[in-house]
Amino acid sequence: MSVGILMLVHTAFGRAEQVARHWNKAGCPVVIHVDSMVPAADHDRFVEALGDLPDVTFSRRHRCEWGTWGLVAASQDAAELMLERFPDVRHVYLTSGSCLPLRPVEELIAYLDERPRTDFIESATTADVPWTVGGLDEDRFTLLFPFSWRRNRFFFDRFVELQRRTGFRRRVPRGIVPHMGSQWWCLTRQTLSAILQNPERRVFDRYFRRVWIPDESYFQTLARLCSTNVESRSLTLSKFDFQGKPHIFYDDHLQLLRRSDCFVARKIWPHADRLYSAFLSDPKGTQARQEPNPGKIDRIFTRAVDRRTRGRAGLYMQSRFPNHGWENGVTAGRYSVFQGFSELFKGFEGWLARATGAQVHGHLYGPGRAEFADGQTVINGALPDTAKLRDANPKAFLTNLLWNTRGMRQCFQYGPHDTPEIMWDLARDPNAQISVISGAWAVPLFKSNANFADLRAEAARLQKIESAMLDELRSPDARARIRIWTMAEFIEAPMEPLQAVIDEIGQTAPRRLAEAPVLEDLAGFGQFLQNLKNQGMHPYLVGDFPVEPAPRNSHRPARRPYLVKK
Repeated sequence: MSVGILMLVHTAFGRAEQVARHWNKAGCPVVIHVDSMVPAADHDRFVEALGDLPDVTFSRRHRCEWGTWGLVAASQDAAELMLERFPDVRHVYLTSGSCLPLRPVEELIAYLDERPRTDFIESATTADVPWTVGGLDEDRFTLLFPFSWRRNRFFFDRFVELQRRTGFRRRVPRGIVPHMGSQWWCLTRQTLSAILQNPERRVFDRYFRRVWIPDESYFQTLARLCSTNVESRSLTLSKFDFQGKPHIFYDDHLQLLRRSDCFVARKIWPHADRLYSAFLSDPKGTQARQEPNPGKIDRIFTRAVDRRTRGRAGLYMQSRFPNHGWENGVTAGRYSVFQGFSELFKGFEGWLARATGAQVHGHLYGPGRAEFADGQTVINGALPDTAKLRDANPKAFLTNLLWNTRGMRQCFQYGPHDTPEIMWDLARDPNAQISVISGAWAVPLFKSNANFADLRAEAARLQKIESAMLDELRSPDARARIRIWTMAEFIEAPMEPLQAVIDEIGQTAPRRLAEAPVLEDLAGFGQFLQNLKNQGMHPYLVGDFPVEPAPRNSHRPARRPYLVKK
C-alpha cells in the first residue's frame, strides 16, 4: 500500500516539479492540479517536464481563487482521479505546490501503515475554536457569499450587512454539522470515496458552493459524517499570523522546521535553496521516527505574532505606530515625576540624585527648555532640549527619552507652569510614579518681589491649572502610582513621605534617610496666604496653613516613655 499525493499548483513550477519527483521517487503516485488562471504555455511546459514519470498525472483544471469553491472542486477532481488510477493507494494526502516534505517519505508511509483507518484532518466547530479572522464564524455557513472578498470587498461587506439586517439565513443540509479546519488533510480511501460518492453529494456541493472559504469546511464537515476514526489534526505544518495569512518559511528557518518533526510544511519561499536542498536530498535513516509535534515551535510563533502586533514596551516606530490603547506599554520603563518638591526644597534635584542614584532632571516640560540633568542640552538618542520641538509631540518626547535611557531610572520635575498636554499621558501610564505637593507653586510667588495684585492674579491662574491636573490624576482611568499631599500636611512631617517616595524608586538597598533636603525659609508664608485670602483669592490647594507661627521642618515630638505593669 502507498500514499497518494494531491498537489494544487499555481506558481513556482520548477519547485513543484522538484517536489513531485521527490514524492514519486519514494513510490507515491502524484496527481497535480494546475490553476486555470495559469497561462496555457506555462501549463504545457510543466506537463512536459514531468512527462517521463508515468505515476504523475494531471487533473481537470479549475479557477482557484482564495475563499471560493474552485479550490474544493480542484481537490475533488484530483482525488477522484487518484482513486480511479491508483487502486493500491490507501491514504490520500492533499498538499500545495509550496509544500515541502520535512522527513523521509518512507517515514510517512510507515506512519500511515500503522494507522490504516485513521483520517488526519483538522475539524472543529466554530464554537470550539477562535480561529476565524474577519468577524465571520457561524455566519459563513448561514449567509450567501456571491462576491469575492478580495476583489469586491465593498459589495461583499454590504451584502453581508443586508442579509443580517433582513434576518436571512440559509438552511444547513440535514444530517451535517458544519466544521472548520486546515485545508491540508490526509484521508483514507474509504473516507474519501464515501465523501465523493455520497448520494447527497449534489445537495452538499450546492450548499458549500456559497459558504465562505469552503476549502476550510467542506472535507472537514463531511469527514465527520463518513469517517469512523478522525484525528483532528493536520500532518502538515502551517502557521498563520494574526491576520490569517500564512507564515512563509525561509532558509534561516531550517533548524526550526527540523524541530517540528512534521512530515510536510507550507508555505516555503520558492527561492529557499537551502531548505529544498536539505529536505529533498536522500535522508534515509537520518532522523528518528517521532510523532509530529508542531507544538515545539508554537511558542516561537506566538512570540513572533505578539512582537508584530504589540511591539516592544514603550517603542514607537513609523512602521507600526499603534492606535491609542493598542501600545504595548506607554513607556519603556519606570520613572518618577515630582510636582512641588523643587519649589519647596533647595537643591532638591541634587539631593534626590544622591539618595537614589537615578538620573534626575529639572522641569523637562518647562516653558523655556527641557531642563536635562547636569545642564545637558542634548541627551541620549540625540534628543535636544528645544521647547518647540518637545511641545510638537509631548508624549513622543517622553517615550523617546525613556526608551533611549532604559536601564537607568529617570526622574523629573513638573508644575503648573509646564506643558499641560502631557499630564493625561503621565496619569494613564502604569510606569509612572507621580508625587504631588499641591499648592507649592505659592512658595516662589511668596519669595518674589512682584506687585501683590499681580501675585494674586498669578496665584489664581496657577491654582486653576493645578486643580485641573489633580482632577486628571484622580480620574478612575488613571493607572500611575500617585501620591498627593497638600503643602500644609507635607511639611508637618516631611521625612515620612520622602522615605516612602525613595523606597518606591528602589534604586538602592532600602535604608533610612540620613540626609534631608533643605526646606525653604517659610517665615511669613502663612501671612502671605492670609493676604491672598484677604484679597479674595483662596489658596485652598495649599491646605490649612496657620498664619503664625510659621511651620518648621521638625519631627513630631517624641512620645513620653511609660511603663507597663504586669
